[in-house]
Amino acid sequence: MTRTDMEGLYSVIEETAGLLDISPSRDKVWPILTAYEDALPKTVVAFRVTTRATRDLDCRFTALPADVNPYAFAVSNGLAPETDHPVGTLLSDVQERLPITAHGTDFGVVGGFKKTWTFLPVDDLQKLSKLADIPSMPRSLAENLGFYARYGLDDKNSMIGIDYASRTVNVYFLQAPAECREPETVRSMLRELGLPDPSEQMLKLAQQAVGIYTTLSWDSPKIERITFATMVPDVRALPTRVEVDPKIEKFAKNVPYTYRSPGQGLYNVASYAGGEYFKLQTYYQLSEGSLEAKVLLGPAGSGVSSSPDAGQ
Repeated sequence: MTRTDMEGLYSVIEETAGLLDISPSRDKVWPILTAYEDALPKTVVAFRVTTRATRDLDCRFTALPADVNPYAFAVSNGLAPETDHPVGTLLSDVQERLPITAHGTDFGVVGGFKKTWTFLPVDDLQKLSKLADIPSMPRSLAENLGFYARYGLDDKNSMIGIDYASRTVNVYFLQAPAECREPETVRSMLRELGLPDPSEQMLKLAQQAVGIYTTLSWDSPKIERITFATMVPDVRALPTRVEVDPKIEKFAKNVPYTYRSPGQGLYNVASYAGGEYFKLQTYYQLSEGSLEAKVLLGPAGSGVSSSPDAGQ
């Protein structure tokens, strides 16, 4: 990517953050763009905002090579501090034990490097027991294997997210049993996790979910959060479908993009001890052949999702 292209991408980040009244830190963002400049032309670029904390905008680069450790790469490029906490070795341990198709990385335009994402084969979803056996994995995963088994999720692991700032792990599931999306099951899951009763909006979105993920940490034996990820055919129409925070509405209606059949994204609803909150992820750039492109645009870039659950 040329200097001009990088300046263009930075301008897009600045413009997108401005929709949320956020001012990016060039000192944080520019070193990240520089570190990934060779990969950026073929990388998926996405933006994510959450109603829980709107003081930062997350920017995501995914479709990074499977043989690269994005956390080690971030540390070696001065983007993240090294740590002796187990969070610092977890990704290496995962790479040694599980099949991987690609990685991603997440940074706040104000806060800098935050997370990594590791994609597992969608045609070979993994058993959670393999993940729980990893020495650096939070023990809370092994202690809650019974929960996942009861809801048919114990062999549906599709992705692992590691948040280095909060020292938490997200475990993602695809192809969950249909009953996991039904209101009574959602209520049962939240009740079992000791989380608040779901709102009607959460139940509505859960019924349309294409994926489910849970959040764990090294500091608690509990599953701390559960999230339902819903495909949105056109984020610009999102405010007419569900109740949306005004800042997210402005973001949804004006966020930029570069690919054909624009406007698709993910709208996630999460439950945690403090209640519920929502996350909207949109795509600025999609690379041909990436998992996101296949799911959002279909195999021929037709704009028809290849996910059987999308749009329900």
